Amino acid sequence: MSKKLVLFCDFDGTITEKDNIVAIVRKFAPPEWEALTEQILSQKISVQEGVGKLFQLLPSSLRDEIIDFIVSEASIRPGFADFVRFCREEGIEWLVTSGGIDFFVDPILAPFDLKDVPIYCNGSDFSGDKITITWPHSCDDHCSNGCGMCKTTIIRRYDPADYYRVVIGDSITDLAGAKIADFVIARSFLAQRAEELNLPHRTFATFHDVIAILQDLKHQQEVS
Repeated sequence: MSKKLVLFCDFDGTITEKDNIVAIVRKFAPPEWEALTEQILSQKISVQEGVGKLFQLLPSSLRDEIIDFIVSEASIRPGFADFVRFCREEGIEWLVTSGGIDFFVDPILAPFDLKDVPIYCNGSDFSGDKITITWPHSCDDHCSNGCGMCKTTIIRRYDPADYYRVVIGDSITDLAGAKIADFVIARSFLAQRAEELNLPHRTFATFHDVIAILQDLKHQQEVS
């Protein structure tokens, strides 16, 4: 491959089979969470504003209960451990680029020993009465979407002249990054939008599918 392959892998609904934020608010939040979630998905409010408001519905005192719930509830997509091993063996650089929150992203990923993998996600503050989300990776001057954790900001750090940039994801939070990537590996909402926008993409259900797609991409680059 003439360019170095780099992968930007979503977490909620991609590495995990379900969206963990939705699971948390469905379990612990009052009914207002549904209207807020609909506003985020329909892009009436930004992801940053919406997620911030969702967690402001939750008392900080529930911290340990929420973490215990989501760690036990989270289901890892089949093939993820093999994907981690494949990337290490092939020397493929990859990053976790997540709109999720550190207090559940870190413990869910802990069994996979990803010390060599940068993990970008939102932060959390439990010092007040309600849970406050912090935004250590917010939008740069090139993005005004109010992403919270801005995936395009991370992607833009990798020069397209030197890197073949692949987004792996499923949702609205992956769409802006998919539009500037070289290739998209998608499922669910993102697969539908990639098809509508004619973005170069393939679909996946498991990380074994992702491995097969990456093998094809490497082969195509080597023979081109």
